Amino acid sequence: MTNENTFYSTIPVAVWGTGNMGRASIRAVTAHPGLTLAAVIVSDEAKEGRDAGELADLGRSTGVLATRDVDAALATLGGGGAVAYMASGELRPEEACADFARVLAAGAVVVTPSVYALYDHRSAPVELREPLEKACAEGASALFVSGIDPGWGNDLLPALVSGLASEIEQVRCQEIFDYSTYDAEDSVRYIVGMGQPMDYEPMMVAPGIPSMVWGGQVRLIARALGVEVDEIREAVERRALDATVTTALGDFKAGTQGALRFEVQGIVGGEPRIVIEHVTRITGACAQDWPMPSDGGDGAHRVIIEGRPRIEINVEATDEGGNRAAGGNATAANRLVNAIPWLREATPGLYDGLDVPLVPSTYLSGREG
Repeated sequence: MTNENTFYSTIPVAVWGTGNMGRASIRAVTAHPGLTLAAVIVSDEAKEGRDAGELADLGRSTGVLATRDVDAALATLGGGGAVAYMASGELRPEEACADFARVLAAGAVVVTPSVYALYDHRSAPVELREPLEKACAEGASALFVSGIDPGWGNDLLPALVSGLASEIEQVRCQEIFDYSTYDAEDSVRYIVGMGQPMDYEPMMVAPGIPSMVWGGQVRLIARALGVEVDEIREAVERRALDATVTTALGDFKAGTQGALRFEVQGIVGGEPRIVIEHVTRITGACAQDWPMPSDGGDGAHRVIIEGRPRIEINVEATDEGGNRAAGGNATAANRLVNAIPWLREATPGLYDGLDVPLVPSTYLSGREG
């Protein structure tokens, strides 16, 4: 699959959405020597007409102005190129998939974190998968859906690290996160449940939801290790705040949820051999007996191989003034954007985190050419 666009010597890319992931994607595209930022799509009228550099805090103008006209933005790709689709799909997966299909059928590669069911597309519902496969065939294009967790933190990284062990008893992937500065208040309060009464059931851990979101990652790890998962189990624990705390998102009252911990367990031979664990807090003062970042910061991703030897890998990323949530978002966006040149040359179809290689960065400061 080649990019036949005649307007660019590099691959033109449209970034769809300018939230947490969209900002990072704009920065990634403008830094990549093989890509050109062709368009930025927004839904907010207040952002329309603003320069992408301003929206992404680049510190310079790009000459690309945000638009709400999707057709005009896609036309800049000339029937090829790529779309970094960073609009949220958590609560609108059908609409997001319709957007994917539209772009794929028009001939553009799509990279996105937006629909969890497609992280492991092989086990996605056929009614979700087949229209996208058809669109890829029609447009000679490719779709790659990934993130950080779910995403590279529990597919590519544990698969890579497992190759350093001779015997493995368990693979555990952890996300440890403090939501006090996370720029998505509705998600923090209503999806994660921070600040809600202890009898409130957060959407994130409603029965079946963790398996729907992270079960595909368990299956990807199992595929990498060459084992079959017998079943997937869920375990959930919640803690209340001892005292009211005030964060950048406002007040969180004493007695309401202050921390949430859950596991998605891949059972092999009757034991939880592949575990994806989340430890989330609204303040580091809550549930201090639960796992914490190794440096005492507000976020980390960790892979632990229990075996011989025991291996522990900690990833702590920061961006946007030292913010770890922004750092995590940036790693996910960069993984997706860096994959675009590979996907443009790949056979049309759907791809996951084990299919797409980790492409070394070409952004080194001071590089020639």
